[in-house]
Parts: sequence; structure tokens; C-alpha cells
Amino acid sequence: MESESADVNLSAVAGAIADPARARMLCVLLDGRARTATELAAAADIGASTASSHFQRLREQGLVEMAVQGKHRYYRLANGEVGHALEALLVVAGAERAPFKPSTPSALREARTCYDHMAGTLAVRIHDAMLARQWLVADGRDYVLTPLGEASLAQAGVDVAQARQRRRRFACACLDWSERRSHLGGALGAALLDALEQRGWICRDLDSRALSVTRKGERQFPAFFGPAVDEAAAHETGATQQGRHAAA
Repeated sequence: MESESADVNLSAVAGAIADPARARMLCVLLDGRARTATELAAAADIGASTASSHFQRLREQGLVEMAVQGKHRYYRLANGEVGHALEALLVVAGAERAPFKPSTPSALREARTCYDHMAGTLAVRIHDAMLARQWLVADGRDYVLTPLGEASLAQAGVDVAQARQRRRRFACACLDWSERRSHLGGALGAALLDALEQRGWICRDLDSRALSVTRKGERQFPAFFGPAVDEAAAHETGATQQGRHAAA
């Protein structure tokens, strides 16, 4: 009976993937970034009403999940296991997937404010580094700050105690609209932005939401968060300088 049930479940999942439009949507989501229903419908070359039934089928089979960010709804792969399975199928099919190309202006794409916390490529990599180092542990869309994380953030001047006292979510995943992956939101995200600014690692542009990584920050980010953040900080600094030279 168990083997029969497994066969039925496998057939249902395979059937959900088998439709060309749904397969295209899944391949678009394979980079780990979220997309709107409109973007996925356009990628699959189908109408919005048709796409809606496809999304329902994919969700029923546990292949995608919906993330709500303000007034917007995004779709992304349900988990890493779905991604691994799709990658394996692409190898068998001998197909390649196109890389994600954001259309956001470079200065805002690399680092900017999102309400009262940090967003952009740099913020996403900081978020990922905090998870990888087990400073944060996922709890649904919220995060639990570990003792190691609290001690580490304190070294950067983050006032964790004050962040806990604020009447809002303490730490949560906030979907980045340019990267389409999560950065750190909530009171802890705001406290982190304040600390990085006070430490002189980043500075705000006067006439936009863009943030610039300072020379001090370029040295300190890799030591504190790791080499992946170093790459983002260096790229952000170069992009900012190019933008200023172009403006001059």
C-alpha cells in the first residue's frame, strides 16, 4: 500500500510539472527568487486567468508557495527539495536556465533603505550570512536571534534589547523587490541599519533611498559577515563611484 501511495503521489507531482507552461514557471523560479503572477504568466506566454489555475495546481502539489509583501503577491519555490528535483530534471533534459537580470538602477539595487531597514544585494547577503552563521534561526517568516547572534551583533553596536522593546515584529524576512529574495526586516533590521550607520560602515545619500558603503565599511563587512558580503560591498562601492563620476 505504501508503494502504491508513493506511485500515486509521484504521478501527481510529475503531472503538475509536465505541462509546458507550469514547467516554464518553475524553471523561472529555480534561481531562488520570487516572481509576481504577471511576470510568471508573461514568461509562460499565457493569460492571467490561465496562470491562476496553474498556480493553484502547483501549490496543491507543494511545488510553490505564495509570499505576500504589502499589496504585492509573489510566488517562489516551496523549498530546497523542489529546487534540487528540478535541477536534476534539467540535467536529464539537457537544458539550461536563464540567469535573473534585475532592472532596478544599480545604485538602488546594491544597497538602499526599505522603510527603516536595509535592502538590496548587500542586505540580502548579510541576511544569508546571518542564517549561515546561525545568528538567526528561521521560525516561519520570523526569526529567532540565537545567543551567538545576539553577542555577535552587540559587537557591531546593535542595541538588541531596545529592538525587543519596540511594539512590532522583532525579526522577520522581508522580500527584496530587486533581488526577489529575503533581507532582514523588523525591529532588528532597523537596529542593524542604525548601528552600521553609526559605525560609519554605510552612509545615506541625501537625495534618494540609496546607501553607500564607506571605505571603512568595505574593510569591516568581510571581517564581520564573511567573504560573500565582501564581494557585495566592494561591488556596491564601485557602482556608487561610477555613478558619481557619471553624474559629475
